Amino acid sequence: MPPNPSSANSELLRAYPAFVHFWGARLASGFGFQMLSVAVGWQIYALTGSAFDLGLVGLVQFVPSLLMALPAGHVADQFDRRRIVVVCQILEWLAITALATGSWMHWLDEKTILCLLFLIGLARAFEFPTRQAMVPGLVPESVLPRAMAMNASAGQVAMIAGPAVGGFLYVAGPDVVYASAAVLYLLSLLLLASLRYDHRPPRREPATLRTVFAGVGFIRARPAILGVISLDLFAVLLGGATALLPIFARDILHTGPWGLGLLRAAPAVGALLMSVWLAHHAMKRRVGMIMFACVAAFGLSTLVFALSDMLWLSLLALAALGAFDMVSMVIRGALVQLDTPDAMRGRVSAVNSIFINTSNQLGEFESGLLAAWVGAVGSAVIGGLGTLLVVGLWMWMFPVLRQRQTLETPRQAPGEEAT
Repeated sequence: MPPNPSSANSELLRAYPAFVHFWGARLASGFGFQMLSVAVGWQIYALTGSAFDLGLVGLVQFVPSLLMALPAGHVADQFDRRRIVVVCQILEWLAITALATGSWMHWLDEKTILCLLFLIGLARAFEFPTRQAMVPGLVPESVLPRAMAMNASAGQVAMIAGPAVGGFLYVAGPDVVYASAAVLYLLSLLLLASLRYDHRPPRREPATLRTVFAGVGFIRARPAILGVISLDLFAVLLGGATALLPIFARDILHTGPWGLGLLRAAPAVGALLMSVWLAHHAMKRRVGMIMFACVAAFGLSTLVFALSDMLWLSLLALAALGAFDMVSMVIRGALVQLDTPDAMRGRVSAVNSIFINTSNQLGEFESGLLAAWVGAVGSAVIGGLGTLLVVGLWMWMFPVLRQRQTLETPRQAPGEEAT
């Protein structure tokens, strides 16, 4: 890091070479994973013609992420985090290379693909909380929100462009897509291996129920952290209207696949533009109220989308939805990281990942279930109103968040840090 962290707000993030390498690795591996996801889906369906098998693609990746999240958090706090991420990405690279080789040599079948995806899901279960816990060690606290915004922008770029590039390359065959993804993962590995990350793990403790579940207890004892994590869970759970985009595109907006593609891209475009803006502008006061206002605006954007029958208005609503979600996500993420001592960041990030995965999966299920009962429009309206209700309840239940002025937290006394 540069020698003057106190002047960090006036510095560009590129002044921190370790973070630049980390960001580049995030972009490369994210791009490769999005390409991989498109190719796997198409190849599985081409081999089996079964929608159920397409569902298995998501299941074999979700199960290990859910089951291994808490052990992964314990590992992230006990060992060198950079090495953990590197090992995880090596395993992912080997699995992707096997997919490329098997497709090229025509011995790849459905069961082999699913087994390799399970390995990738297992590695990502350990990689995600560890990678999240690394960010505060790469930049000073005053730059952390901007760093998180830039980190999120890498994910949004990958989500927007990765599937399109993967689909284009698939014309030449799935092996070409897998090989390209493997090259991107190799680039990510080289960037991670070359970054400087000083992490001194505490004295190692055996993996017991107490140490593995320490993150849960830590969050329960901190109203601010519990509030932001649970707000994310319920807001995403209720505001999952994007799961109904095919219905809105065909039956309400009367557009074709091209329109559906625009609708799917709109939230990511809004989020990307907002993340770039946040990376260059610090939020210095009233961050708690800004977070609540953005989650409320997320709910209002959902309502506008639900009631719109014009494609241009629906696209604007979805872009606004993505932008407001990005602001609240950066604030929530920074608050969690800054209010958590380094010795606990892996386990807290692991609990947070469970909430994120659960809200995304159950949010889609909740939207689909409501749509079956009251229609797509009714489901989206209920989701938007539910989000607004959650904001009101959380402002009342967690006054410490409502009154939060800055992202930085007062220094804790040594005795207050959990181990």
